[in-house]
Amino acid sequence: MLDAFLALPRVYKRILSVASDVFALTFSIWAAYALRLEQQYWLPDEKQGVVVALTVLFTIAFFIKLGLYRAVIRYLSDKAFMTIVYGVFASCLTFIVLGYLFQAFVPRSVPVIYGALAFVFVSGSRLGVRMLVNLPREREKEAVAIVGAGETAMQLASALAQGTEYRPVVFITFENKNHKTTVNGLPVVSLQHTAKSLKKYGIERILLALDADSTVDRKALIRELEALSVPVQTVPSMSELVAGRARINDIRDLELEDLLGRDPVRPEAEVVAASLRGKSVMVTGAGGSIGSELCRQIIRHQPDKLVLFEQNEYSLYAIERELLAVNGVDGLGVSILPILGSVTHRRRCEVVMKAYAVQTVYHAAAYKHVPLVEHNVIEGVQNNVIGTWHVAEAAIEAGVERFVLISTDKAVRPTNIMGASKRLAELVLQGLSERQDSTVFSMVRFGNVLGSSGSVVPLFRDQIRDGGPVTVTHPDIIRYFMTIPEASQLVLQAGSMGTGGEVFVLDMGEPVRIADLARKMIHLMGLVEKTDDQPHGDIQIIFTGLRPGEKLFEELLIGNNPHGTDHPRIMMARENSMHWADLKSALNKLADASKRFDCEEVVGILKECPTDYQPLETELVDLIASAPALEKPAEARSNVRNMPI
Repeated sequence: MLDAFLALPRVYKRILSVASDVFALTFSIWAAYALRLEQQYWLPDEKQGVVVALTVLFTIAFFIKLGLYRAVIRYLSDKAFMTIVYGVFASCLTFIVLGYLFQAFVPRSVPVIYGALAFVFVSGSRLGVRMLVNLPREREKEAVAIVGAGETAMQLASALAQGTEYRPVVFITFENKNHKTTVNGLPVVSLQHTAKSLKKYGIERILLALDADSTVDRKALIRELEALSVPVQTVPSMSELVAGRARINDIRDLELEDLLGRDPVRPEAEVVAASLRGKSVMVTGAGGSIGSELCRQIIRHQPDKLVLFEQNEYSLYAIERELLAVNGVDGLGVSILPILGSVTHRRRCEVVMKAYAVQTVYHAAAYKHVPLVEHNVIEGVQNNVIGTWHVAEAAIEAGVERFVLISTDKAVRPTNIMGASKRLAELVLQGLSERQDSTVFSMVRFGNVLGSSGSVVPLFRDQIRDGGPVTVTHPDIIRYFMTIPEASQLVLQAGSMGTGGEVFVLDMGEPVRIADLARKMIHLMGLVEKTDDQPHGDIQIIFTGLRPGEKLFEELLIGNNPHGTDHPRIMMARENSMHWADLKSALNKLADASKRFDCEEVVGILKECPTDYQPLETELVDLIASAPALEKPAEARSNVRNMPI
């Protein structure tokens, strides 16, 4: 029957609503008289009958005028109930006026009783229909618990109630005094009672909706929720909501920066803004994970020009489109300039910097995936070392004021080509800083970045969604982690603090064991690890062995004497450098060996420089150098000596 009612044309539904209201209003007036006169079988006289009929007629007209019958009962809102209040109030006044005009017997309390009854019956009928219509749909929704009881949690609950996927059933609070209270019609339970609530309310998913200024110990919270083996997800951050990049009900997997166990790095906004506002800024590798986040944060400080330098066409298109949207919506007035090019082309870099009078360069362009660079030695060194040298020399020639290199913890006592090439890139900037003082060079060194193109986090997430197994190289491997926004904030901060040749390092807290990270991800996605003790688990973790050039532990400093800075979470180190004459000779040899595709000589030069490079592999694993088909006569090899890079 309900389905037949829902299938009726809209006009028939309105007719039924009007008929229902006519009956409810008439009954309300009769009940008001019966209650007032204490007459169970009260019947109106002629004048009272006219007053009742006209009152009902005028009330229906009021409801039509107020738009009550245009409201879809399934999605009835608070505004509709206010419409009923206004209509009933007008009806009561009409009742009183008509009674006076027709000299009908209308006791003073009857309109009051009538108004109360009319509101109950008119609104109650709609609530009843809405409940009947929505009940099957609500049962189909997935029951979820919302962690938090602040403004973000309220917004999320409201958005989910209007959606079609999730049904909020309980709020989880961190304050025991709020236990067993109700908020917005939903019960509130303390965190300690979450396990009991899962069974009581049939909760299938937990959603984190913490306010931005929340002081909750997130690491302890995640540890508490991890034991429940229920999928834990979160809502977008306030910065994403403000920027329009997401909506409050865009549920997504838990952001694993909550596992870092420390407060995020906060930049000194005034210092950073002063170094960027009104300036011409260039970001190399602007389409990459770090480069794109740098661009997102830089544009907020309203530089005059933002030059996006990128060799990948689609990546450049994507970040340009995103920044243009932000620029237009927020009216920032930044000139966004997408430039295709490679940092290995010095002349191209110099022309771009001069054309737009670039004052600050953030050099994020790099090949950073350890096994891939290990298999492609020449390209890795070309991009990471020669590219850094060329773009830095171009910056000097173009009169750039500040140049900031994005480095890595793998540059400390490197065991792979990627780390050695980044350490040599640091030496290049240190040497150039000593050679001249017109451009301030500084470097920023940090650990693995959560969510970047080279991060294990998206890999683990995909493996878990595919049913496993999750592959970890070694049970004892550990890494430092930070978020992309944190890394970008540190780079911006260093760009404003550097005086020349410094290596800035973030106090990143305790390192994370990768195997533990994989287990946390499995548990927080509501699954169980498959082990010998739990053979019926969902996801198995297998250990594949260390990859070429990979080591168990990473470091952030070569020496043990870091110096503090004005920022409490940023350290500074001046590490071993090379005289420019020796460094230039090594770079020329490196460029020449690269032209000849001589991987062994390239590796030898990396070892000769003070990079502390100690490869773990006894033989080269470069895919080209180790290919048998590459063997050529000596004269053929000599012909490539003068080939362009």
